[in-house]
Amino acid sequence: MGKWTGKKVAVLYGGRSSEREVSLKTGAACADALRAKGHDVALVDVDLEVAARLRELRTDVAFVALHGRFGEDGCIQGLLESMGLPYTHSGVTASVLGMDKTLSKTMFKALGLDVIPYRAFEPASAGGVRAADLPFGLPCVVKPAGEGSSVGVQIVKEEAKLREACLEAARYKGDVLVERYVKGTEVNVAVLDGKALGAIEIAPEREFYDYAAKYTAGTTKYHYPPRIPEAHAKRAMAAAERAHVGLGCGGVSRVDFIVDGDGTPFILEVNTLPGMTATSLVPKIAAGLGITFPDLCDRILEGASLKA
Repeated sequence: MGKWTGKKVAVLYGGRSSEREVSLKTGAACADALRAKGHDVALVDVDLEVAARLRELRTDVAFVALHGRFGEDGCIQGLLESMGLPYTHSGVTASVLGMDKTLSKTMFKALGLDVIPYRAFEPASAGGVRAADLPFGLPCVVKPAGEGSSVGVQIVKEEAKLREACLEAARYKGDVLVERYVKGTEVNVAVLDGKALGAIEIAPEREFYDYAAKYTAGTTKYHYPPRIPEAHAKRAMAAAERAHVGLGCGGVSRVDFIVDGDGTPFILEVNTLPGMTATSLVPKIAAGLGITFPDLCDRILEGASLKA
């Protein structure tokens, strides 16, 4: 019997970010899984009255199933800390670091991880970015620093498209990041309580693993284990553990890499609240180890705590 058996569990989902629709799916799936394990679960769509709703429900513990701003960036974590309400996944600091790609890249470098060369631009200067400003030239990848699920991400191969891509990224939260384009295999690693569960290869039909590829069934093929040398996969898993622990993450995270032909695992980001839908990668990796989705959600819930 777990420590939250018989307690009121609030699954926080929905929210106000650009990833609301994905969060609704994640939350519903996690709630069903937790109910299957015998938990007393209430789904709470997070709005400006969320604190009152949690008090009204007499919530004992929060299972955070939010994505994007206000849910994955430390905001809801700070509220739950202030309320003295234990919650799943990472705390305030790790959530802030994971969500802000400019900050996380600085941390990755300090941890000795392989980081793709990049430049960060303030949104106000996005319209003036030129290929000459990039020491690595074109092609490049343009993305907003403060969004997830590949929102606002574009591959730019010609100068004429660079300004438009930077202006699009500037519409979102955070700096405009421009990275050198690295050709390689996209590999994601699931980490639970500081230990890598495994790695999975992503082979999208589209040019890269964008928002549509992530959340549209049938548009991407997944290979578990990844079709790269085992030694290369182990390097990525070791790097994922270092990133998870180094950022101070809790519960489950998903660490994304591009692994080049030499086996170098270039870290892209740490997702402190990875997707948990039918097409999500953490459940796929866990299933490869024989961990069912309800058991995975139960293990995440078991680790709920206050972190401050």
